[in-house]
Amino acid sequence: MSGESRSPNAELGLLDATMIGAGIFVLTGLAAEIAGPAAILVFALNGIVTTFTGLSYAELAASIPKSGGGYAFVREIFDDLASFVMGWMLWFAYMIAGGLYALGFAPNFLELLHVYGVVPPPGQVGAVALPVVDAGIPLAFLLAFVAVLALVALNAVSTAASGSAETVFTIIKVSILVVFVGFGLASPMFSGAEFQPLFPAGGGAFAILPAMGLTFIAFEGYDLITTVTEEVQNPRENIPKAIFVSLGATVVVYLAVVTVAIGTLGSGGLAEAGEAGIAAAATSFMPTGLPVIRNGGALIVFGAVFSTLTALNAVVIASSRVAFSMGREGQLLPSVGQLHHRYGTPFVAILASAVVMLGSVALPTQSAGNMASLFFLLSFIIVNVAVIRLRRERPDMYRPYEMPLYPLPPLIGVVLNLVLTVVLVEFLIRTDPLALGLSAGWIALGGVAYVVLRRLRGRTGRTASAGTEPGSDTEMSPEVDD
Repeated sequence: MSGESRSPNAELGLLDATMIGAGIFVLTGLAAEIAGPAAILVFALNGIVTTFTGLSYAELAASIPKSGGGYAFVREIFDDLASFVMGWMLWFAYMIAGGLYALGFAPNFLELLHVYGVVPPPGQVGAVALPVVDAGIPLAFLLAFVAVLALVALNAVSTAASGSAETVFTIIKVSILVVFVGFGLASPMFSGAEFQPLFPAGGGAFAILPAMGLTFIAFEGYDLITTVTEEVQNPRENIPKAIFVSLGATVVVYLAVVTVAIGTLGSGGLAEAGEAGIAAAATSFMPTGLPVIRNGGALIVFGAVFSTLTALNAVVIASSRVAFSMGREGQLLPSVGQLHHRYGTPFVAILASAVVMLGSVALPTQSAGNMASLFFLLSFIIVNVAVIRLRRERPDMYRPYEMPLYPLPPLIGVVLNLVLTVVLVEFLIRTDPLALGLSAGWIALGGVAYVVLRRLRGRTGRTASAGTEPGSDTEMSPEVDD
């Protein structure tokens, strides 16, 4: 399992592998609602927390260049049960993240249509009351559903096409956010910015902890890179570079955007705007009367649409690659771990991931964010433990990249992620039992799936030992070029 496994379609370069999440657009308003102006600290501290895990991901990805992200690392190091739990949690996290980004895409897309007079005004940017179709189904739900379907179809037929789309979306997103920050800093509204009181009256400084738990998913872009390792050229070198580029750009851009948003619209205005908080801030200070785009705020709404599509596309890729890796290792049905004979993509894994992702667009946005963050926190704890165990058990293993100051980064990563997990669970018990219940249900379903699949593997193993010909349907390893 320690050899370098490569896909026949290793077509993604360093730029294609570099990903930045879209949580800044979807979760800034929700963070401001919980933490007030201290939402700036929320994103800063989350950047620090995730940096320690980023170092672990970079070392493991360079040492174990396999698709599947954290699951592939844990599968290499831990036993069958631990690796299944890791894969099951990470798969769910990516699928729910897909629902979150689709839910963020819908209101921003409706606002963009409103700017150009295509749909009636929703009242205000980010308003809860969105248009409904004749059947009584919210139009925002239909848009989220269609967005997932479209990107699932794109990824099902072409890895190269989806990677190229990701590159274009990322460049557009970063460029528009830079424009947002530039106009915001030059705005008279920002010159009179008021960040006091920093903490909300009810929760004080401790309010930043649940807000950190909710928004942690905003920093998961760098780990998406490791789910497509085998589709990246020269992965031992490019994957660590892409992780650091993505993480550094994410932290810098996020802090600048949140500071401008709070400094112009205020935490109260952001909280009222919800998922479209950044768009609402932009419309408050961006210039009007511009050619083509009319209102400068429309440019930022356009950026929010592309950003959420970027992140949705990335998690469609990531969730399917985790499922594909689990199928290839015999921990899901063998068909999930096979490449399509025509398209060369993990077709069944993509469709399986789409089922949960499509269902998740019916969730409240905050519940989707809470669930995704919870499972990412849990999986990041295991990844940090994995790098420690691999160092201890295989000290002479080839490591093109080694983190500095080992073992401090993974140890600190374990502690910080564990603290945020405990805080988030306590917050869910009080405020979001739906998210907690669905999370527990997925874990329970995983337990059932593990037992059933283990028995199936036992039966196929006995059949093979009784004389089943190699290459029959009972073999658990799909045909993948290694």
